[in-house]
Amino acid sequence: MYRKHRKLIFLSVTVLALAFLIWRLVRPLNIFVVTDNFARPMAVTRVPTGLDSLRAADCGECHKAIYKEWAASMHAHAWTDPYFQADRHFDGSQQICLNCHIPLQNQQPHLVEGFLDRERLKPVLRKNVNFDPALQQEGVTCAVCHVRNGVINSPYVSGRAPHPSREDKSINEGMGICKKCHVVSGKRWDTFFRIPPCGTVAEIRAGSSGKGIHCIGCHMPLITRPLVQGGEPEPVHRHLWRGGHDPQMVRQAVKFNLGINMKGGGAGAARLTLTNTGTDHYLPTGTPDRYLSVTFTLQRRGVTVKKKIFQLKRTIMWRPFIVDLWDTRLIKGKPQSYKFSWSGGSGPGVITVTVRYHLLAETRRRRIKYRNKKPLSYIIFQRRTAIGAGSRQNHP
Repeated sequence: MYRKHRKLIFLSVTVLALAFLIWRLVRPLNIFVVTDNFARPMAVTRVPTGLDSLRAADCGECHKAIYKEWAASMHAHAWTDPYFQADRHFDGSQQICLNCHIPLQNQQPHLVEGFLDRERLKPVLRKNVNFDPALQQEGVTCAVCHVRNGVINSPYVSGRAPHPSREDKSINEGMGICKKCHVVSGKRWDTFFRIPPCGTVAEIRAGSSGKGIHCIGCHMPLITRPLVQGGEPEPVHRHLWRGGHDPQMVRQAVKFNLGINMKGGGAGAARLTLTNTGTDHYLPTGTPDRYLSVTFTLQRRGVTVKKKIFQLKRTIMWRPFIVDLWDTRLIKGKPQSYKFSWSGGSGPGVITVTVRYHLLAETRRRRIKYRNKKPLSYIIFQRRTAIGAGSRQNHP
């Protein structure tokens, strides 16, 4: 009788454990914790006196250069970006995504009244009578950073603006308003992140030498120009926010050192060393979908003889639990080398070394059914070197 009872308990526990694991494999995947920073949209509904609306186009009437920069940025396309829309649809069109991609209450068709769950992923919604469809299309627009209680907050106040203004130096200090959406927590009982899901700030802190985090210093560089059309030139931050979508920005952040050594008889070896010299965070950073690839290719007479590919990325197991497995991305100031060797062969050949920045892996693109119209990767370094059988060369 005791043996039967013990067997029944064992079977029951096994069935429950199996059911739990199956549930973990099919449940909606929530990779972050909804903190107070972005649990609700920003309640910015009051238009400053002197402005017709909260839309960036109105700001651009006077701040033409800033408006032009913003309009070309990813902030301006935070809502309309087709990759974001495909990814959001794949994840069930959760409301929480809106609070960073269209952060203003006026940009959202519904208001958040409360939540049905502790994780704050199931909001109680009601119709928003102040919803502005045109403002929604502007994504992370000017008012997100600069409008509070009907007043324009700015690090520079001349006293001549046609709207109420208040000096706020904190906008340009440290992380400024960036932390509202760019500091994401992953601390939960079922997650085992080494760093948070989009851990740019955590990466900087991990490699920091005591200095503060200053996102604006790199992503909003200073320039001397009039703040408004016809004004006097003064130090003003550019509204660019360039990052992984800007090849020039990425190229400037990496030092490339390629050496090729011929050993005779057509054999040889290549070594590429990459060093992150231009950014305090890992490279690439942000969404784990992004990665770098280093490709060595040997061709003889136009035919590929040998090829080797390295990937520099963050590898995460998402189910049944979220676990950071390994991370091969570039850490600030730590050189990483990649080697490629080949045996002898007849005739001349060409060694091609290519480094690419990938915004999204092809497997992920197919899974979320994203039909991209633009390339998902771009070259940040490429070098072709001719080699000849029996020669001895050393190319720095």
